[in-house]
Amino acid sequence: MSKPVFILGQSQTDFARHWGRENAGLFEIMQSAVGELLNSSGIHASAIEAAHVGNFMGELTNGQGQLGGVLAAVDPAFHGLPISRHEAACASGSMAILAAMADIEAGRYDCVLVVGVEQERHLGGDVAAQHMASAAWAGEESTAAKFCWPWMFDGLAAEYERRYGLNEAAMREIGKINFANGKDNPLAQTRDWQFPEGSFNTDDGRNPPVEGRLRRNDCAGFTDGAAAVILVSEAAARKLGASTASLPQILGWGHTTATMRQRDKLALSLHDALIFPHVSKAIKDAQRRAGLHSTADIDVIETHDCFTITEYMAIDHFGITPPGQSWQAVEDGRITRSGSIPINPGGGLMGQGHPVGATGVRMLADAARQINSSAGSSQIEGAKRAQILNLGGSATTIASFVVGLR
Repeated sequence: MSKPVFILGQSQTDFARHWGRENAGLFEIMQSAVGELLNSSGIHASAIEAAHVGNFMGELTNGQGQLGGVLAAVDPAFHGLPISRHEAACASGSMAILAAMADIEAGRYDCVLVVGVEQERHLGGDVAAQHMASAAWAGEESTAAKFCWPWMFDGLAAEYERRYGLNEAAMREIGKINFANGKDNPLAQTRDWQFPEGSFNTDDGRNPPVEGRLRRNDCAGFTDGAAAVILVSEAAARKLGASTASLPQILGWGHTTATMRQRDKLALSLHDALIFPHVSKAIKDAQRRAGLHSTADIDVIETHDCFTITEYMAIDHFGITPPGQSWQAVEDGRITRSGSIPINPGGGLMGQGHPVGATGVRMLADAARQINSSAGSSQIEGAKRAQILNLGGSATTIASFVVGLR
């Protein structure tokens, strides 16, 4: 890291909220997240020098592009700011974070706002799924599937089964853990959902099939929401009266982009130990830049779990288990809140919900809460280092961040 980047504050809307029923859209969702962030961090909007928006499909879901201009309307002080919008499917928010970090590291700006936002619940499930499919190779991938992404990630599960064998019971236990964690999160979409006996096995009534091996409770849900963070340089932190000794810092980052088609990714890794070596590289790059040796130096992980198989993949790609043996960390309880390497203690995408463009920023916000001990019932005691893994598409765009105290 060429220059320290600190997280001055963070916020998140209630991911259970259905904004369309309130005749509200992307503007109102961003306005809510930014207003809460400014209030909780105790700074005026005029302190913001630049901003970045992460959003996947505003043009498709809301007929709205130019989201920089929409954010500029949130507060009069934002009029005239340099604002950019970033898109990389489910990693859109992380691309906005990387751009904001670059602003600070380059010395262009010292106080930068990042907002991730998406609105999905006002659409029918079939329509939302069709829009989401634009993150796959158009006209070539999943054309025969009703739901693109469950179909695509069932393909990942099939590749695990072919290469190593797949422990489906352990895969479904990941969903059970993350939904349970979400019940304690006051901002989670699923906090009031009920899961009767049979919800996490092969009961077709209580856990119906979606595509292939993946069932309803193997899948994260579409929702509406925004998350926001303020990133600052050391000079800006001092100017705004904050002590860098107590501010969470982005200690390291990793960013890789793979070829688009999933079948090409799988073919390229046929002779590798891991299915997605580029995912492991992003994780290790973030750790290396943070001055860490391995995941053994990490206290808590926020990882992408759009499906249970996605987290199953993340476990061995973090090096928590040998390749193909992710089930071990599920069965021995390592990934639970009380385990040695807790994963998604606030519920992840499955428990909290997945407003696509907001997810990467929400992960960073949750990591910052862990480090400054403000995560409430999701808090991992003594957490000093948190790592994020955010995926876009079929593991096409990868971002990872390590957050900790200086």
